[in-house]
Amino acid sequence: MAVNELTGPPSLGPLYASAAAGAVWPGRARALPDTEIVRRGVTVDPAHLADYARVCGFRVTDALPLTYPHVLTFPLQVVLMADRSFPLPLPGMVHLANRITAHRPISPSETLDVHVRADRFTANAKGAQVDLIGVVESDGEVVWEGRSTYLSRGAPAPVVKSTEDYDEDILAPEAPSGTPNAIWRVPGDQGRRYAGVSGDVNPIHLHPWTAKAMGFPRAVAHGMWTAAHALAALEGRVPDAATYDVVFRKPVLLPATVGLVTARDGNDAWRFAVRGVKDPEKLHLIGRVQG
Repeated sequence: MAVNELTGPPSLGPLYASAAAGAVWPGRARALPDTEIVRRGVTVDPAHLADYARVCGFRVTDALPLTYPHVLTFPLQVVLMADRSFPLPLPGMVHLANRITAHRPISPSETLDVHVRADRFTANAKGAQVDLIGVVESDGEVVWEGRSTYLSRGAPAPVVKSTEDYDEDILAPEAPSGTPNAIWRVPGDQGRRYAGVSGDVNPIHLHPWTAKAMGFPRAVAHGMWTAAHALAALEGRVPDAATYDVVFRKPVLLPATVGLVTARDGNDAWRFAVRGVKDPEKLHLIGRVQG
């Protein structure tokens, strides 16, 4: 596998602009690039961590929030997906599911190496999907892993569907129902606020008019903001070393009012769902976290 080692954080705005300009490149690749994107010696900026915690609802503690390393891997995902060697267009990519495993608590003072590669390019009923794998190491030890599954609507994909496609029943076996434990009133600028701390400036999240250009009626909340905000509601009740599975269903169109429903699922495990308040059958997210 080829290694593309970055010497600093990539600038995502130009990458998105380049990807948008090349969204209809002729002769787009038909297979995933055999390339790993790497950044070494990454340190956490305390101010950025505080901003992330504030936007998502976490406290600032002596361990990184379980979802925080995703914002370290995400810029490297964009580098990989914005390249001409990637078979799917980056603009309009939709987040379907995520699995995160923190093998131990990660101190904000640790120096980290971040690795990203692509995996499982498969057919989907709505187009094509792909997994982006992120691995974070500290002094040679793997401390965090994430698998992000994305959909490119209407895109061509391999004819044969992979038998390793993610199974929603495994990731989120049952969505709890009942009276919400919390009501979220999500403002119209939530996409721009999370983009400011995550670097995810996908146009579907930023403004109604850019979302409409991608086929959405209004701007859409980032899936990873919804996932992080749900996890923050359980802060202190699950350990810092855990596995967190989420499946994203209906997009949260901004502004929105949604409810979080939680249920204990054994020792050190919780299930939860983000549902519509007026229509509780409308599921936005199903999740499970296990210590």
